[in-house]
Amino acid sequence: MLIATLIFALAAGTESVLASARTSPTAAPQYHTLPSLRDQAAVQDAWRAERKTIIPGLLEKHGADAWLMSQREYAEDTVFWSLKAATQFSSRRRTTILYVPGNSSVLGRSAAVTARTQVLADPASGLTATEFYWIDNTPGLWTEMQAVLAAVDPARIVINAAEDLAFSSGMHAGELAAVKRGLGSPWAGRLVSDTPLLAIEFVATMVPSRLEWYRRLQETAWAVISEAFSSRVVAPGSTTTADVEWWMRDRLQAQNMTTWFQPSVSVIPPGGSFFGAQADALTSAATIQYGDMLHVDFGITALGLNTDTQHLGYVVPPAGHPLRATSGKDLVPAGLRKGLAAGNRLQDLTRNTMSRSIGRSGNEILQDCRAVMDREGWKGLLYSHAIGDWGHAAGAVIGMTNLQDAVPVLGDLPLLANMYYSVELLAEVFVDEYNATMTFPLEEDIYWNSATSTWEWVYGRQEKFHLVLPEGESAGPALALEEL
Repeated sequence: MLIATLIFALAAGTESVLASARTSPTAAPQYHTLPSLRDQAAVQDAWRAERKTIIPGLLEKHGADAWLMSQREYAEDTVFWSLKAATQFSSRRRTTILYVPGNSSVLGRSAAVTARTQVLADPASGLTATEFYWIDNTPGLWTEMQAVLAAVDPARIVINAAEDLAFSSGMHAGELAAVKRGLGSPWAGRLVSDTPLLAIEFVATMVPSRLEWYRRLQETAWAVISEAFSSRVVAPGSTTTADVEWWMRDRLQAQNMTTWFQPSVSVIPPGGSFFGAQADALTSAATIQYGDMLHVDFGITALGLNTDTQHLGYVVPPAGHPLRATSGKDLVPAGLRKGLAAGNRLQDLTRNTMSRSIGRSGNEILQDCRAVMDREGWKGLLYSHAIGDWGHAAGAVIGMTNLQDAVPVLGDLPLLANMYYSVELLAEVFVDEYNATMTFPLEEDIYWNSATSTWEWVYGRQEKFHLVLPEGESAGPALALEEL
């Protein structure tokens, strides 16, 4: 689709938060088809091998003399899902993984140690680490691990047992008790859970080779939304929001993809609560009518990756309808276009503030953004999050819908480079045509571009409404902001 160029000028003395003039694709988004399951597994395993090379550097960065994970089938450590091979669907028996700095592979060649061993080399730092991998539900596991630990003598053995951080608390309580009992003294006394960023940074890091497919998945998400919010799917007066949700699920299934949550399609009412409309959509379906502003929250799951996208659509009334826009310049009322533009402005603010904030906490970024919003009189909410291996993934949270000053624990995490992030927010704008304040929720995924030291859109961002057009009509020209 042709996307309008939206250029914002901030008030004098306000720090610029602008991105490039054009930040959305100029061609219609296309569907992408996954390769065969066998080829998908090869791709995912290559990504996994590439990501494991960062472990030596992470061990040194976070002062870990060893990193231990242990789990049983259906009670896996959260980090296991980022470490497993593509053909592993759960851990087998008791699966125990130990990482120690340096090349200790000679221990793995000992007749007394049956663990599978692998030396990981970080090409960036030149550091190495050894992985010991046991699948064993006998007491012999603990005897072997004691021998390895005695050889390397780690002072701090990091485990994932933090209290408040899901990606660093994956060792189940029963497994932790078994590990302590099995290791005995002195090793049980050297287990520590005070290094949560080790697990978080491993899960958060997205290796460069993933980006090409992540961009394809994001474009596919756009393609599904573009078709869903069109006259090919929506017939005003008969199609319900639930009909569109299930159509999106079916369309994804046709692509051999799935979603990590039920798509949420809702009608945003003038002056009403967006979150109330979303909640209503979970229990009852609204019939879509001419003049409705539509919202969708939609995420794709494929190849071990997840996307998260929120877009807006408008159901264009036919000529002669009392709700038909009469300006002649656009099929969408000017007030709604201004609302979308305000959402784009908050996206620019968030993304560009993040580009200056690697290493700073999510709460610090939130406070910086809120300060600009307060100074400029911009109304809205920020609630952005990491994405990647999970929909709500490991990393700093920048606000929550009910926490706009600071987010405990998750907001205190630092923003990391080399990860994917969902810029999720809403703008609140008074719409003259409806004589009411309306909410404009948007969400797009970004990635860290190490070459430019900036966060950039994975595929683009919405700058023009998806249109459900009356039969026989086509969209008019896109408008620049100065025409609004």
